Amino acid sequence: MSNDDGVAQRPEDEPGTGVVAAFGKQLKLLRVRAGLDRAEFGKRVGYAAESIASIEQGRRIPQPRLVERADEVLEAGGVLVALKEVLARAQYPAFFRDMARLESEAVELCAYDTHMVKGLLQTEEYTRAVLAMRRPLLDEATIELRVAARLARQEIFNRWPAPLLSFVMEESVLRRPLGGRSVLRGQLEQILLMGQKRNVEIQVMPLDREDNAGVDGPFTIITRQGGDQFVYAEVQGRSHLETGRDETHRACARYGIIRSQALPPRESLGFVETLLGEL
Repeated sequence: MSNDDGVAQRPEDEPGTGVVAAFGKQLKLLRVRAGLDRAEFGKRVGYAAESIASIEQGRRIPQPRLVERADEVLEAGGVLVALKEVLARAQYPAFFRDMARLESEAVELCAYDTHMVKGLLQTEEYTRAVLAMRRPLLDEATIELRVAARLARQEIFNRWPAPLLSFVMEESVLRRPLGGRSVLRGQLEQILLMGQKRNVEIQVMPLDREDNAGVDGPFTIITRQGGDQFVYAEVQGRSHLETGRDETHRACARYGIIRSQALPPRESLGFVETLLGEL
């Protein structure tokens, strides 16, 4: 069996089975014991009755805040909260889970992208459009699950101490109207907004550059507290996480060259504004 990115997936990774289904059953038992119907319980935790039904039936992975609130409302004594971390990991494709964990621990993240806007910078509309283009086609439930998971990763921008975040993307990424012109317009506006953050630097690699050290493709460098570094690369639903010191050092040097060849951050934001004005 494969997940939506074509990677072999264990049955317990899927909504409807494993820990997701077990949590749903436990939630329903506790709700019924508390004498609450789905509508009343949903009102208390801030979710619609339909969403509660989806969670109880194992068709939707609950967000951490819902797990915490449900445990409190149902006086579960930590039974539901104990599954929060496992559930959080289950929202990502199996091949991305280690990267998602490292990303959440990063004190510095450097990303070079060549084909589409980095997931951390994507708008909800852009993400949904990209996922809808996958072949083979994804069902709507899977698309919504992946959208929610990708947006949840953007909590990295709200962390404190703030991690240092650097993004370099090819000009073609910013010109490609994935999902349509209105989606692209919203995405460019999002990039401008994120680029104003003090801990974020966004750079554009112009198409007219005769030298480009990024010819081997996109990659991301993660640095954790203490200096441990990891290099992540992904292509065609396959991923590779490099931990060797020599390879990570080479990737850091390569990223430094890419940054030097791209437009500086201030000029890059001006470039994005120009593209936005052309839409």
